[in-house]
Amino acid sequence: MNLFDVYPINPINIVKGTGSLVYDDKGTEYLDLYGGHAVISIGHTNPHYVKRLEDQLHQIGFYSNSIEIPLQKQLAEKLGHVSGKEDYQLFLCNSGAEANENALKLASFYNGKKKVIAFRKAFHGRTSLAVAVTDNPKIVAPVNETDNVIFLPWCDEAALEQAFANNEISSVIIEGIQGVGGIQVATESFLQKIRTLCDEHNAVFIADSVQCGYGRTGKFFSHDFAGVDADIYSMAKGMGNGFPIGGIIISPKIKPAYGMLGTTFGGNHLACAAGLAVLEVIEQDNLLQNAAEVGGYLISELKKFDQVKEVRGRGLMIGIELPEELSHVRKDLLFKHHIFTGEAKPNVVRLLPALNLTKAYADRFLEAFKQTIASA
Repeated sequence: MNLFDVYPINPINIVKGTGSLVYDDKGTEYLDLYGGHAVISIGHTNPHYVKRLEDQLHQIGFYSNSIEIPLQKQLAEKLGHVSGKEDYQLFLCNSGAEANENALKLASFYNGKKKVIAFRKAFHGRTSLAVAVTDNPKIVAPVNETDNVIFLPWCDEAALEQAFANNEISSVIIEGIQGVGGIQVATESFLQKIRTLCDEHNAVFIADSVQCGYGRTGKFFSHDFAGVDADIYSMAKGMGNGFPIGGIIISPKIKPAYGMLGTTFGGNHLACAAGLAVLEVIEQDNLLQNAAEVGGYLISELKKFDQVKEVRGRGLMIGIELPEELSHVRKDLLFKHHIFTGEAKPNVVRLLPALNLTKAYADRFLEAFKQTIASA
């Protein structure tokens, strides 16, 4: 049997990781500034994380949601404390797509409406409803197509008002910072406008925080910069530092009912242990502050390069837009300097490192970037 060939793969076999460093099967060291799509939030093989999972494995790894799982309540309490959303409710699942799927479904249950507002260049996942609100026709199969989704221009307040005036809107789903879309930061006034219109029309504000949340920007949710609360926040990626876990936190105004949502694997013992370990490290090591400080330093230094068209982002979610003639920079960083970064097509280099990235590693990247630009 062969693998189903859907991924363009770099010919590198990573076999070991520690902190912000990974190593291939030949012993070559790489600086990881991508974390496997913003997943590695507290560093590879973080000792506290490893011990948490190991200790849990010696007790029980899994049982279904048909029994009490106290770890879920501990995770909800810790998440409420660290995020500042203590009066919200937590539903656990397994991935970002599943989180967004449940968020959109829950919004429709809440107000009985069907229409969803999403935005150009949005990415919300690959399951049926999540991909329907994703602005990429290439990954939307005919069975996923629906006329219930309205795509609007990014941060266009007039278009948003018009859409609400002309439609019965169930929900608005928006990334605080678009990741796949090229590190596009939602303006604070636009997020505030969404909050106002959702309140006026009994619609649900869904803050997709799968990539831009969990402390990456220096605040727990990137939407928090706008000073308003969403009704539902979706989470995954950095939530488990590599262990598959996702979730939504839900405003107290939305009431649960048995059978409304469900999952087999979501919230299992191992997933909760991973989730608790991440939050404990974020809190104990002040990683929100570190993300803000090291990210701010990187953004400031990157803006000094004349060849860079634009630097966008907040904290440790950074996009470096390059001219077409520098489209090779990402590959050069990987194969010549052994630094993992991401991309957003056509020419944006994405930085999504662990939240405990040090200034020394930031400088290592900046020197390699300088050399790569200079040799172009």
